[in-house]
Amino acid sequence: MDAQHVVSSIDQLLSLNGWVAALCPTLTRPFGQNKHEEAYDDLIREDHLYYIAIVIHSADHFLVDQLAVIVQMAKRLGANNLFVSMLDYDSSDSTETLTDLCEAVLILLGVPFRIRRVPGMTSDPSAAYYPLEEAHMRNLALEPLKELQQRRNIKFQRVVWLKGFTCPNDILETIKVSFANEAALVCGMDWAEHNGFFIFSDRWRTRDIEGDQFRQSKSSSKDDSVPPRDVLGAARYAQHLPFQVFCCEAGTHVVDPEQSYYKGITYRAGSDFHNLSKAEGMPQRAPDAACLDSSQAWFCRDLWVRSARDAMEEVDRLGSAGAIRRREVIEVAAHDPWMEKRDAGDKRQDQDPDANAGSDYDAMPVEDGGEDVPLPVEPQRLSIPNSDFRPARILVNPRCVTTYAGVSHTQLALDLFGDGEDNSKGGGVKKYVLDDWEGAPESFVCQEQRQTGGRKATKTQRRLGFSIYDELKRQT
Repeated sequence: MDAQHVVSSIDQLLSLNGWVAALCPTLTRPFGQNKHEEAYDDLIREDHLYYIAIVIHSADHFLVDQLAVIVQMAKRLGANNLFVSMLDYDSSDSTETLTDLCEAVLILLGVPFRIRRVPGMTSDPSAAYYPLEEAHMRNLALEPLKELQQRRNIKFQRVVWLKGFTCPNDILETIKVSFANEAALVCGMDWAEHNGFFIFSDRWRTRDIEGDQFRQSKSSSKDDSVPPRDVLGAARYAQHLPFQVFCCEAGTHVVDPEQSYYKGITYRAGSDFHNLSKAEGMPQRAPDAACLDSSQAWFCRDLWVRSARDAMEEVDRLGSAGAIRRREVIEVAAHDPWMEKRDAGDKRQDQDPDANAGSDYDAMPVEDGGEDVPLPVEPQRLSIPNSDFRPARILVNPRCVTTYAGVSHTQLALDLFGDGEDNSKGGGVKKYVLDDWEGAPESFVCQEQRQTGGRKATKTQRRLGFSIYDELKRQT
């Protein structure tokens, strides 16, 4: 192709003429989001650096639209303000050809990037343990982030994990929510079409602030059965406002590297899983054994512990004259100036009868070889409750919608947002900001993959205790 043809193709991408991208204008939002291009002018003036990370595994049906989004973000934020890291992990479709297209487009636009292709961790699908692969892939995609910091002293203000398809304005809004709340992690919501309706499809990695899974959530759910189980989260969701969660990852999400990757947090997975390719039977695990869940769930728990540790280290510095030492009173985090000590008894709400069961939509049905959900394990009493430690700022922005090819964007918008009118209090950036932050729950629903077998391996559920105090002691 000559240069003019390439430039014309890029112009089409700039106009968001991809397979799914062209439908962005039909996905209306409350607060007149699509009507006011200047809504993100303040964000653009900040001239921040953004790191866009994409892991691709035989997903050529997403890549053209994701490239269109990257081009649009480069147009809005500036090509020099982006770095794109694409990891092609063991793809067997046309991803290799499309990443060559991505390379050409990014070079012509002047967007710095790294595109890397790597083989799978094992050639035997029955021996593949998905959480370990997931952690491995994400850490590889983040290598340039750390290399640029260590070798060139270049630091990024936010990392955008691009998954599925998300409209550019939604990503910009989620970045805005992230800055407004000084949040460690802000996620969108991932909706897939299922038997004629839309269902929140990434519940394996998402827990509300009480540690429960989101319900079997339809986009058209009534107010009394919306995804978050906690009362405050449900109320904010109904107003289309960001709400606090214990963990999330659904679709495109934004991470503050200063609170995570630059602090040494990496993606990891449990090691006590069972290799199905071996002859021996399933090993017995104690009821309180570590949860063998997704790498994102480990990442979220590491954020909570890191936030508590940061608070204590700040107190160490303030008390460096000898008044207070972290090793003497670990609970000094309770006096964190960022928050007033929460009375756990006042803010916990009665849970509905099935709160411990969670949704099994992502688990394999019993008739297909899955396991029944075990009874919940009663968490042990903690010597220092999680509510005494500085909370990690993890949010879900319900207006950042991730979709897939074939989704009726117009119907999804009507389900989620109605006529798109502003039905919340407050204006400007204030509507995004949480005034009060809950501490971590003392237990959470563990949905785990105990054995190898790739993404579709059986998942089971149990409820486990979570003690920030114990984690801090273990790391000290």
